This record gives sequence, C-alpha cells and structure tokens, in this order.
Amino acid sequence: MYQSIPLLFFFLTFCLLSMETQAQNKETSTLIKVPEKINSVQRSISINGKTLSYTVSSGYLSLKSETGENEAHIFFIAYTRDGITDKSRRPLTFSFNGGPGSSSVWLHLGVLGPRRVLMTDEGESLPPPFQLVDNEYTWLDETDLVFIDPVTTGFSRAADEKEAKKYHGYTGDMQSVADFIRRYVYENQRWNSPKYIIGESYGTTRAAAVSQQLIDAYGLYLNGVILVSCVLDFQTIRFEAHNDLPHILFLPTYAATAYYHKQLNPTQQGRKLADFLQEVREFASNQYTVALMRGDLLSDKEKTEIAAKIADYTGLSPEYVLRANLRLNIFRFTKELLRDAYNVVGRFDSRYKYTDMNANGETGEFDPSYQATILGCFGTAINDYLSRELNFSTHLPYNILTGKVQPWDYSAFTGRAVNTAENLRKTMTMNPTMKLWVANGYYDLATPFFATEYTINHLGLSPELRKNITMTYYPAGHMMYLQKSSLIEMKKHAQEFYKK
Repeated sequence: MYQSIPLLFFFLTFCLLSMETQAQNKETSTLIKVPEKINSVQRSISINGKTLSYTVSSGYLSLKSETGENEAHIFFIAYTRDGITDKSRRPLTFSFNGGPGSSSVWLHLGVLGPRRVLMTDEGESLPPPFQLVDNEYTWLDETDLVFIDPVTTGFSRAADEKEAKKYHGYTGDMQSVADFIRRYVYENQRWNSPKYIIGESYGTTRAAAVSQQLIDAYGLYLNGVILVSCVLDFQTIRFEAHNDLPHILFLPTYAATAYYHKQLNPTQQGRKLADFLQEVREFASNQYTVALMRGDLLSDKEKTEIAAKIADYTGLSPEYVLRANLRLNIFRFTKELLRDAYNVVGRFDSRYKYTDMNANGETGEFDPSYQATILGCFGTAINDYLSRELNFSTHLPYNILTGKVQPWDYSAFTGRAVNTAENLRKTMTMNPTMKLWVANGYYDLATPFFATEYTINHLGLSPELRKNITMTYYPAGHMMYLQKSSLIEMKKHAQEFYKK
C-alpha cells in the first residue's frame, strides 16, 4: 500500500500539470475565425461624362502553409471593371500603405478608389459627420485595383494571434504581401494581365522588396512600380549623431515650408517656388555638404557664412542655426519656425499648423497633419463604407494605423541602415522593361523629396534603365492627393504612366 502512494502522487501531479498546460494553451493560442465568403456588390461611376460599371469584392484570402494549414487571413478590397472580356489587356494594380502598421485606407479613399473622403480643396478635414463622395479622379478607368491590408492592419489577422509577431517585421511582412499577390493572381486567373504595385511611405520600402520577392520566389514580373512619398534608404531620414545626411537632404523641404508660411525675406518670397528650391538643392549639394564633412575643422568665419545662408533659406535666425551647429533636426524645426506665434507645423504636411499651449520646449505635442486633419475623417469613412456600402460584417476592429505591430523587426538589416534601394535596382536590372514612377510632395517632412532624389540618383542604374524612371512633384505634403489640384494632376500622370 505504501509503495502505491508515490505512484498515486505522480499520477495526480501529472493530471494537474496536463490541465494547467491545456489552460495555458487556451489562453495563449487564439485562433481567429473570419468570414469565408467574399462579398460582391455592383456599382457605377461617371468619369468625364461616361458611365463606368464595376464590381467591388471585399473579404479574405487566407495564406496557407505547404501542408494546407491557414497561417494568416489577409483582408482585401478589389475593384474590377465590368464588361472586360480579355483580362490579358486589363492592368491590375495592388496597393498598400506603410506605417509600419498602416492599413490601405489612405491610398484607397484618398486617390485610387472610386469613392473618396470629401475634404476642402486644400486637403483639410471638414467638420463631422464626414462624407464619402464619388471620386471622378479614380484610376479605375485605367486599371483594376486591389487594396491589401498587411497582417494586423485593417481586418487582417494571423490565423493564430500568438504567431502574429512573425509578420511584424521586414521579412515576414514582405513575404506575406508577395504571397498574397501570387495567390490573388492565381485564383483570379490574372497571370497574363499587366501587373503593377503602388506603395506609400513605408509601403515604398515594402514595394521595392516585394518587387524582387515576386521574381525570386514566383517568377512574377511586374510592368510597373509606383512609389508615393518614397523612403528606401532609412539613413537619409534618421537624425542620429554623426549622420549628416538628413541635415543636407531635409534642407530644401525646410525651405519650402518657410516659403509657404511666408517666413522668408521679400526677395526670396517673391520667387517661383521651383526656382527657389533648385537654388537650395545646389547649396545643399555643394557648400553645405562640404561644410558638414569638414566637421570641427570649419572656421568660425565659415560657420557664420553657412549659418547666414541656411537662415536665408529657412527663415530661422542665424544665431539659432549656429547654436544647432548648422544641423537642423526635423522636430526642432517644426517647433522653431513659427515659435513666436505659438504655432507648430506638421511633419506629414508642413502646410498645416496648430497653436501649442507652450511656446517653449523642443518639440510639439502632436502632428497637426495627422491627428487634426486625416485620422478622424478617414477612420470614420472606411468603417461606414465597409458596413453600409459593402455590407461587410465582422466582430474585429478595423485597425487604421496600429501600434500592435511594434517593435517592428528589422533584424534583416542588423549592423546597417534599413535600405531596399538595392532590391529595386536588382528588380529593374532583371526586368528592364519595368517602369518606375516616384511621386513627391514639396511639403513632406516625413519622406522629403530631396532625400528621395538622392536615393534614386544612387541606384547605380545604366543610362538606359534610368529612362524608365518618372519623377513628379506636387505643392502638397506626404499625402499630396488630399489637395484637390494635386489629386487631378496625379490622375493625369497616372494616365501617362499606364499608357507607357
């Protein structure tokens, strides 16, 4: 009898541990159930007096392992033009935004789709309740459109939430988006369609990587890549000690911002913006670059001369520029430019400003070009659109721009700056007929246009391949299409691009 006690104790302990393990598994393993049916609705829109009929499909495409198990559920919204019998001649464009952590809502309801958020002509939010209107500048007459929400953004989720982290990084994100594109092309029989991708902000970082992944993994060659507010080389935008590159590359956008807010002297203020910015580019590329490279060897006289020139271009005082050691950090600039008026200018779009309660301090409270301009109207619009117009129902919240993906895994770039410019170079070299269109906003302090020019000019392409690149510029910010005149210009440039 006494010998059986240890066995009984062991058996009871084993049962308790098994029950505890099962309970822990229930807590840590969260399987996401999603609607399997794709919702489809028919709509039409008038473009230049002609009616365009189309189908909107919204739902999930599940990414699977090679054994057939669900790994992630990618939510998408697709627009296909009705009445097309030969799809091999109909372009297909995949769209995503950036963040990391952003859904596809901005390009979707801002510029590309047949519905857009109604804003003022200059791109400011109207008072709630917010409205969606027909977008007569949609690109749907040129191309079918598929909007992709990467994992954990929008309604997209990992099949098992405890595995979501593997998608929250450069490699997992890039591979899952490329796999989605392959699956969509295959299941919708679009292999022979001309294919394009468009990304914005971090979405351009992703687009460069995805374009190479599609070739390497699936033999899928694109006809074109569109980069809106581009950042491929993070060294160009990271203000860190001993990295002088951002100070040089942000200067033309600082100058454009000062010009817009009329902080320059009458001579500079009276010039055409494009001419003024070209002069600032030349100064930044030459005297300013040389001065920063010389570092502590720069004489006091030389420092004073450079500071005076920077002050002339930015509207800041020469004394402030000298105290900053000739190096203007973006967040200090947005606070300093209009400090006397208690105003802080925006990062995504430096045309916008707000009144800060405290004129002291290094930085502002928030970005007026995001929280006070686009977050509310786009967040309301996409939720209303999905539920009321597309009849899509789910218990999940639509993650517009979520911090749940942070910290983002950049381990693929350990020991060096994040940079997908080389991916783009390889893609353009392997696929020499692919066209590249880069859209820039003059007032974008998140991904400034001069930094983009620097990156594109350092791709190392042959003269023939450089002919495949188109650069366009707009007098607006990171989301230049919010300004109606720029929205119209982008449509014209899109028509030219797709005709190529």
